[in-house]
Amino acid sequence: MQKLGELKLPHFFNYPPYFTLQPVRETREKQIQLWKELILDYCRTQKIFVVGLEEDFALFSNPAIERSLNHEARVAFLSAIVSDGRAEWMDKGHRRCLILWHRIQDWADIILRFVKDNGLEDSVMTVEEIRSGIESRGTDIHGMDRTVLMRALKLLENKGKLAIFKGTSTDDEGVKFSV
Repeated sequence: MQKLGELKLPHFFNYPPYFTLQPVRETREKQIQLWKELILDYCRTQKIFVVGLEEDFALFSNPAIERSLNHEARVAFLSAIVSDGRAEWMDKGHRRCLILWHRIQDWADIILRFVKDNGLEDSVMTVEEIRSGIESRGTDIHGMDRTVLMRALKLLENKGKLAIFKGTSTDDEGVKFSV
């Protein structure tokens, strides 16, 4: 089975018709579902948070079968992920997509579990320490997109689980956990 990074690619990835939007509704629905799952799985395993329609994205082409997704197919697959609440368009022109392989609420739960697992219940950390510090290595939050992290932290702040302190720059924004 063909692999891309750590991800085993599904059989349809080597099937040329799946690189062209299918005209029959039932077939297209199945095709879109398969692509949604593949894009989310790939982004999760590679820790990719942003996919650009005009940028090189490994899944958008398969050199082994000399096939690439056209613009319409890319938009259709990413729009389907957006419709499911697993992604958001980052611009009005729909050229860049923020992929939420975990929903914001799920990220918030992951952060709380990280805090509890590391005994950080009443501690203060910078936002950068959370996403790139020693404690977060080997976890989903290590290397996390800053936009997604801030949204999850704000959700937790609204629930009274933490307080966010603004610094003089984005590098010294702090978080006081009160779990």
